[in-house]
Amino acid sequence: MTVPVADWTDRMLELEVGPVAHGGHCVGRVGDDGEPDPHGRVVFVRHALPGERVRAVVTEDGGGAFCRADAVAVLRASADRVTAPCEWARPGGCGGCDFQHADPAAQRALKTAVLREQLSRVAGVDGDVVVEELPGGALGWRTRVRLAVDAAGTAGLRAHRSHDVCPVADCLLAPAGTLPPVLGRAHRPGSEIEVTVDDVGVARVDVAVVAHAAGRAWELSPGVFWQVHPALADTLAGVVASWARAPEGGVAWDLYGGVGVLASVLAGQVGPSGTVMVVESSRDAVDDGRRALPDLGQVRFRAARVEREIATLAPDPDVVVTDPPRAGLGRATVRALAARGPERVVHVACDPASLARDLGLFDEHGYRLGGLRAFDAFPMTHHMEAVALLERT
Repeated sequence: MTVPVADWTDRMLELEVGPVAHGGHCVGRVGDDGEPDPHGRVVFVRHALPGERVRAVVTEDGGGAFCRADAVAVLRASADRVTAPCEWARPGGCGGCDFQHADPAAQRALKTAVLREQLSRVAGVDGDVVVEELPGGALGWRTRVRLAVDAAGTAGLRAHRSHDVCPVADCLLAPAGTLPPVLGRAHRPGSEIEVTVDDVGVARVDVAVVAHAAGRAWELSPGVFWQVHPALADTLAGVVASWARAPEGGVAWDLYGGVGVLASVLAGQVGPSGTVMVVESSRDAVDDGRRALPDLGQVRFRAARVEREIATLAPDPDVVVTDPPRAGLGRATVRALAARGPERVVHVACDPASLARDLGLFDEHGYRLGGLRAFDAFPMTHHMEAVALLERT
């Protein structure tokens, strides 16, 4: 006989909190004093930490194998728990931060646990990779913020899993003092605003800014992608410089290459007699890259979708750098790339699940993991950045 699934939405549960899971929450199960679930569902609970006992309110229950909840009372606290510095980092608050209630070192440990679990379960890769700290601390690091504007023209940040706009007075992740002037102004109702903090600490709204990385200045058109953590672009450039090892006079590809920061590193390796092909779908980014690298004639840009261009690029590459969107490369792109036979692929990923899947796909095509590093480029959130070196066997 099938037991009907009860809708737990808005129900208060007492939970034993288990391990952290991908997505900024932990896995909870109903405690001894709570109501057992005949379906054995788990509860993905935010604002909790492993080992805690909490009371949580169910916020979503679709009737499937899990439901979502927010911890509203801590009955047994973890030693890693701290007071969140922002009043909006709470149940029903801003959705931008997942881990403000954890010590920064504990945040990195949580991300490390998620990364290792995904790599082991999805890709069969077991190792001692650790999410590394970047300079600058846990607050004041975010140089790009996308604000939403409500129906009254008030800018703010969206609530967790919602289109509701939280009317924040500031965001502690942005450099101190940069956002309040923007948040204090009226804006077009229903719009979105991209705020970029330039190198001298001034907030710019939807205008070109200048950023620096890999020893160069990059003038960025509004909306063109740039890493939000000020140390990440140079960090990634350093890893590529160490791992790519493109031969002098050789061919390197920079796929999903943006304005060409990593291509500029590859250009130094292949030299004037080599070739670096950058493929990027954003024409604005390609235009910005061409303006930034007039002295590197070996770098060529193509404004196109990577998935459509891999088969047409010539000649075959010695080394490939990939930095795809969060969804990763996927089966078809990995297959097409492996068919071109590069000796090494330096793969940048911002999602551990996508990374693990892509590593498994590369393994199917004879590419073995030669190195892996991960960075806490998004403190207070569950996000991270990782770089993997794949070597052809």
